[in-house]
Amino acid sequence: MNQTDKKPALIHFSKIGDSSTGYISIAEKEKLPFVPKRIYWTYFTPEDVVRGFHSHHNLEQVLVAMAGKITLNIETNDGESYEFILDSPEKGVFIPKQCWRTMKYSHNAVQMCIASMEYDESDYIRDYPLFKK
Repeated sequence: MNQTDKKPALIHFSKIGDSSTGYISIAEKEKLPFVPKRIYWTYFTPEDVVRGFHSHHNLEQVLVAMAGKITLNIETNDGESYEFILDSPEKGVFIPKQCWRTMKYSHNAVQMCIASMEYDESDYIRDYPLFKK
């Protein structure tokens, strides 16, 4: 991925292996648009729950569905809308800073987030009208 590209984008990770032994997907530095500072995951999210509803001032992320399916909706600060379906651990979505996001999960979804910064509550924008300014 071009590091100057600041639009949400699908990333394809390497897939190694076969059906008899299983697979490994690798997120190496040439596939990531930043150096990871934090990795976390969400799981057991009820299907009727939509998560997200926030943006970040500076944080960039790559989201990956390690299992199940995640529907990811992103709105950039200039009003462009994107929808991605994550249903394979060999693909992820780059979310630049200043993008509003929501995620809807299948019952068995496990989401891994690769983040460009350590956790900082002050980096969150949780008010949609404020995000739109």
